[in-house]
Amino acid sequence: MNQSTFTATIHKEEEYYVANCVEIGTVSQGKTIDEALENLKEATELYLEEFPLKVSQPTFITTFNIAA
Repeated sequence: MNQSTFTATIHKEEEYYVANCVEIGTVSQGKTIDEALENLKEATELYLEEFPLKVSQPTFITTFNIAA
């Protein structure tokens, strides 16, 4: 089986960490960052079993500032 690398963003909402796969759009959560990431890996693997990954261009991540 081929390995693929994906990008995850993780943020805290109340008592849970929420993890999001940027490229696929899958989301999961956990009480720790590690648990949220493991749950996201599982969710993404299950998603890709149903909807195989199509070859696409890499995702670019950057930051930006706004007046708040």
